[in-house]
This record gives sequence, C-alpha cells and structure tokens, in this order.
Amino acid sequence: MMENLDDFIDAKVPANVIAEYYIAYTPDIIKFMIPMAVLLAALFITGRLSSQNELSAIKSTGISLYRMMAPFLAVALIISVLSVFFNGWVVPFANQKKIYIERTYLNRSIMANEKSDILFQEGRRRIVSIRYFDQKTNCARHVSIQDFNENDMTVLQQRYDAQQMQWIQSQENSTQTGNWLLLNGKRRTFSDTSHSLVLFDSLEIGKLVLTPEDIEKKQRTPDEMNYTDLGDFIESQKLAGQNVARWLVEYHFKIAFPFASIIMILFGVPFASSRPRTGAALGLGIALAAAFVYMIFMKASQVFGYNGDLNPLLTAWLANLIFLAAGIINLFRIQK
Repeated sequence: MMENLDDFIDAKVPANVIAEYYIAYTPDIIKFMIPMAVLLAALFITGRLSSQNELSAIKSTGISLYRMMAPFLAVALIISVLSVFFNGWVVPFANQKKIYIERTYLNRSIMANEKSDILFQEGRRRIVSIRYFDQKTNCARHVSIQDFNENDMTVLQQRYDAQQMQWIQSQENSTQTGNWLLLNGKRRTFSDTSHSLVLFDSLEIGKLVLTPEDIEKKQRTPDEMNYTDLGDFIESQKLAGQNVARWLVEYHFKIAFPFASIIMILFGVPFASSRPRTGAALGLGIALAAAFVYMIFMKASQVFGYNGDLNPLLTAWLANLIFLAAGIINLFRIQK
C-alpha cells in the first residue's frame, strides 16, 4: 500500500478498483510466503515440543528424528503439490487482473512492452511485428508486415509499415471475426529490377489468422500466463526464431519453487530440535538465515539462466538441489 496507494490517489482511481487491485495482488504475495510459513510452523511446533520436554520423551521411546520428521515432510509434500497448481494457474489469473489495472490506470508496463516487438508468423511467408497493442481499443501500434517469396524465403517481396492497425470486428455465426485496417503507413514492393513506394492513410490488409485475443496473449508477461499458456508461448517463440532461455527458466521455476517447502523442513526441524533451551533461539536464527540465503541464491541463479549461461531446467532447480544436499548433510549431523 505504501508503494502504490499514492499513485492511485494521484490518478483518481475509484475505490472499488483499488480494492480489486489489492485482492488480485494477494495470491502473488501468498506464493512467496508459503515456504516461509511452512518453516515457521515447523520451528514453532518443534520448539514447543522441545521446551515442554515432549521431544525428549519421544526420543527416549526409541523414535528417531527421521521418524518424527515424517509427518512434517508428508504435509510439506502435500503443500508443495497444491502450490504447483496455485502458482501455475491461480496466481497468473490474479496477476492478469493486477497488471491490467496497472496498465489502465497507472500507465505501467507499457514502456517495457514497447522495447521488444511482438512477433507472429502468419502462414509460411508473412511475418507480423507489433510494438504495442491496446486491448481496450483493439488497436496495434508501430506495425510492420513483411511478405517473402514463396520459393525463396530470403527474398522480401512486399512490406507494410503503419503507425496503427485497427481491428474492424464483424459477426459471423456468433463468432468473433473481422479484418485489420492499416492506418497512416506506407507500402513497399520489391522486384529484381525495381522498388515502388506508396503512402496511404488507410489500407485494408484483409483477414489475418491472428486476432486481438492472440495479440493480447502474446503481450502477457510470464507472471500472467498459466503453465499451459506459457508452454504454448515458448513453442511459438521458438518457431519465430526467438531466444526462449528466459521463458524456459520461468516455465520450470513455476514447478521448482513450490518444493522449497520441503527444503525448509529439512533445515528447520533439525535445528529446532538440536537443543531444548539455549539452542532453540540459535537454531531458529540459523534456519531463518538459511531460508533467506536460499531465496537470494534462487534469484541470483535465475540471472545465469536468463543469459543462457546455464541450462534453464538446471537453473530453476539448482537452488533446490544445492540446499536439499545441504539439508540432508545437516540432518545427518544432528543427534537423532
């Protein structure tokens, strides 16, 4: 609220829209809170068992720390599986609403979209490039359409460049159809011996396979895409010849991060059970420090994946693998 509320007030955003924004923001916060919540819950329960000598009584009956941790790990596994669904489908759905409000009322994320073109391959010989698409008006801006030779795809035959491309909607059998109209542009035609240039105020480009819905999906960030949509987006980017390393990292991260809850259990329970009194605070501090180091390491490793220095799958799971190994080593060192 401290970060955004003043911007909402300056933009005179209605109160109901502000409420919708913070409601839509909540799942994204919960996503990052779940592993820490699991850790604190495990530390609290184990600490209570230690402080009331129940942990000593359990150990005196011959029950090892491994057996005692089994319910913790089982619950953490259930939470992780549910978090995969939560992160992969619920959070992106909420983020679509949140980012839409930011774009509409705070003019955010527009400049970021203008820095990288939205590319489509239209059939075998046509490429469509769009700088920015306004989904409220169904209008694309800074549009380039290139038509290549059917027999030689390295030869450019025709090119359209327009300031805007407007969707003119029509209705056929209760389905959304329409044509695209180019505005304020120029058409170049190339041949082996000549080159012609025609300026136009408006030009009907005709039916394209892509629709406003397709462009809107293409403009979404990974945070707005569910697991299925992000996979489809990556495949389309590959076909267009784009570098998809960054998207692949985000794709695998949606599954890798929820399993941080299991890592938190492996760190938290052994430390909290190490000493009933003097070691409890120290164990809590070390476990929390390990959790924050884990988060920092995960974010830092993503940079190498974005740059293509590491395999995207390895990048997404690297923090989990390293801290899983460290947690297992720590578990072996603690008195059982």
